[in-house]
Amino acid sequence: MKWSSLLCKTRARELLGGSASARISEETRDEFERDYGRSIFSTPVRRLQDKAQVFPLEPIDAVRTRLTHSLEVSSVARGIASGLARTLMEKLEKPEFSHDIETTAATSGLLHDVGNPPFGHAGEEAIREWFKRRIPGEPKEFAELSDDEREDLLHFEGNAQTLRLLTKLQILSDRYGLNLTAGTLSALCKYTATSLELKNKDRPRSKKKLGYFTSESPIVSKIRDITGTGDARHPIAILVEAADDIVYSVVDIEDGIKKGVIRWSLVRELLDPEVDEIGKELFEECIVGAQKKVGSGKFAATGQNRDEGISQYFRTLVIGKASAAVQKTFMKQYDEIMSGNFNDELLYRSQVGPLYNLLKNKIGVPYVYASKETLRLELLGCEVIHSLMDIFWKADNSANASKFGKKTYALLSKNYRTIYERPDEHVGKLSPTYQKALLITDYICGMTDSFAVNLHNELRNG
Repeated sequence: MKWSSLLCKTRARELLGGSASARISEETRDEFERDYGRSIFSTPVRRLQDKAQVFPLEPIDAVRTRLTHSLEVSSVARGIASGLARTLMEKLEKPEFSHDIETTAATSGLLHDVGNPPFGHAGEEAIREWFKRRIPGEPKEFAELSDDEREDLLHFEGNAQTLRLLTKLQILSDRYGLNLTAGTLSALCKYTATSLELKNKDRPRSKKKLGYFTSESPIVSKIRDITGTGDARHPIAILVEAADDIVYSVVDIEDGIKKGVIRWSLVRELLDPEVDEIGKELFEECIVGAQKKVGSGKFAATGQNRDEGISQYFRTLVIGKASAAVQKTFMKQYDEIMSGNFNDELLYRSQVGPLYNLLKNKIGVPYVYASKETLRLELLGCEVIHSLMDIFWKADNSANASKFGKKTYALLSKNYRTIYERPDEHVGKLSPTYQKALLITDYICGMTDSFAVNLHNELRNG
């Protein structure tokens, strides 16, 4: 792969045979800066302020939403990319590519979760479960699905929905979404697998999950051709994945302490026996260092305030160490990454990998993600999504539709109905059932947590 192709500035509309993007005469930004601007002002990004990171329907303002998480990932991705770009200067064909790499990483970090449904990863699983129950149970209704269409629905994935949202669903004057550059869209492809490729148990990490739906295969093909990635991951996608991993594993613990579902004393109790695994120097600098920092201040914090202060310093120290370690690992694996053969996770290949593995699996999974409050809200989210999908599956705009089928259809988003009613000319024939399924999941995924709960209450309970 070459950076001159990876940083392709051709936009989605032009890739598919449409007109080039117009620029006003006063415009001073380059195309990747315009991508960032379009993204930061977009509706999908605004909706993230009421979508769960870990804790759905969170009443404490200081606890992260999906928006604050995305802003943090964007910041860390920009920082790592900035350092890498300076290191890579001799390997770049043009000096300006260093700025393009940094901006593209920031945009990808900002947008990486916009396709997620309400209630976080529990919402994704709820959608998959609904199809897993319905497709085998209603064989006649779903009989017309092709193999790839059926597998798309059974393996529904927020990352694939992100690509669909950005390339198609945000209607302004046409059906090319935000009309982002090929370089940015390629960097947003965290996974590269079709749903049929998921049947291969020996698939690489880049194909761990569904990368895109059949409905977006034409634009994906164009992006791959013009950026030169083939079905390998864009180097910036690998970097942004690392930024995401760097952020969530440590800040989810910070939020857990803020909510009182875990105490700092338990974090120490779980990490102290793992000094050799973490590394003594890293342990002293980040874990012991965070406590010393709070203890040495002019104001003596106690109880919950002390726990929160330590967790914030801990987060700051760990993210700084992890960002530097990821940069170092990226350069060490540079040739493998650029050849498309790197199929590991940068963070867990780095020096701080053992610490993050412990944060995730020894603290996050058993104590934060499995707290009773989190589980109750995730179950609520599952019930809400299943119920709404039951309701909106009855939507029908055909000539023979019942009155209630038409009324249900009229409740769906106008944008999504427009896409449904005007099939994409670039895609081969898709079955009506598949198109209807996409319409319903488009609508569900566009909801915030509060909107989904309120709509469910209105339709079910009055």
